[in-house]
Amino acid sequence: MQEGILIEKPYQFVPPIASALPLKALLRLGVHRYLLRRQGIVSCEVRNADRLKQSVADGHGVMLTPNHPRTSDPVVMCELTAATGSPFYTMASWHLFNQNLRDTLVIRTMGGFSVNREGLDKTSVDFAIKALQNADRPLLIFPEGTTSRTNDQLMALMDGPAFIATTAAKRRAKNSSGKVVVHPVGIRYIFDGDLVAACDPVLTDIEHKLTWRPQAEQPVVDRIIKVGDALLRLKELQYGILPDNQLSLKQRQNNLVNHLLCPLEQEWLGATSDAGIAIRIKNLRVKIFPDLSLNKLSPTERKRRWRQLEDTYLAQQIDCYPEQYLAEEPSVDRILETVEKFEEDLTDRCRIHKPMRVIIDVDEAIEVSPERVRGAKTNPLTAQIQSRLEAKLKELQAESRTFQG
Repeated sequence: MQEGILIEKPYQFVPPIASALPLKALLRLGVHRYLLRRQGIVSCEVRNADRLKQSVADGHGVMLTPNHPRTSDPVVMCELTAATGSPFYTMASWHLFNQNLRDTLVIRTMGGFSVNREGLDKTSVDFAIKALQNADRPLLIFPEGTTSRTNDQLMALMDGPAFIATTAAKRRAKNSSGKVVVHPVGIRYIFDGDLVAACDPVLTDIEHKLTWRPQAEQPVVDRIIKVGDALLRLKELQYGILPDNQLSLKQRQNNLVNHLLCPLEQEWLGATSDAGIAIRIKNLRVKIFPDLSLNKLSPTERKRRWRQLEDTYLAQQIDCYPEQYLAEEPSVDRILETVEKFEEDLTDRCRIHKPMRVIIDVDEAIEVSPERVRGAKTNPLTAQIQSRLEAKLKELQAESRTFQG
């Protein structure tokens, strides 16, 4: 499990720096571009920024809901701030404010405020609702809730952003103070370097860990599929699941995820769930983690719960490998993402590959109804955001090169 994602101390809300002046100074100095260059990103193209400008000019409460393929996404979104002149408030996981003082200051300067993903964070939600209600700044929330490293495919979206937007819309309607709108935003990363040269050292390192000879003579996609199958089989064996060659990759993934999550759901929630994996994991962490952060547990129980949290993290990792992602002439970017994911999951680190460029594409505004739809299995606003984002990402797929292996 990645170090520092869960912080074993009581949560405290961290607000953003209210003044936009420090952010404007950082943008003028190009600090965000320096941070992007450190991630191998050499250029950013912003499309349809006028849509956001118009919503701000109309006085709407504005929520931005981008996809979240990489950890660099919040800094990438500073390019949209620069293009529109509108600073954002950004909801960010609390662990990001516990790395070091410098990073905390930069995040807060860029409008970041904390949210406790492993608990019910009323303070953070109230701050977000008031930001939309008062139309202070556009509010940026990544509705997937975590990074995916799958630029062409969304994870299931959380309902939290829709709840925040609807609550703010209801308050604005009650006070006759205007509308709340949501702009889905597509973020697309494009690798312009030599794919085989980028992938070979990563795959060679993994093959060495598997005690294999490096398979450099094999086509890169075949090599990736072979490594991926080996890594999945190792996890199946670790948890006592006998590999079945008759099952598809998706079926094997589901078997392992259910093996990890169902016993935990029975213990902590009283029943198993058919919700999306990200939602199942969130529901479990809300139950398992709080007592850990309050230091109330015996050493034995503390160790047991950390193992349970590690199992939820493995389930989350498995969810980020879509079936057929490398089928039928995959793009350069899909191949690189998969190799990066292997390395990140094995080592908690991922080497930088460059040159990378980014496209930020703002979608048309979705007007938020102030009326809540009760009893629906899926929040209609969440479904609409998901549909719009999926369409935008499909449109942006055309920007990637097909790999000619």
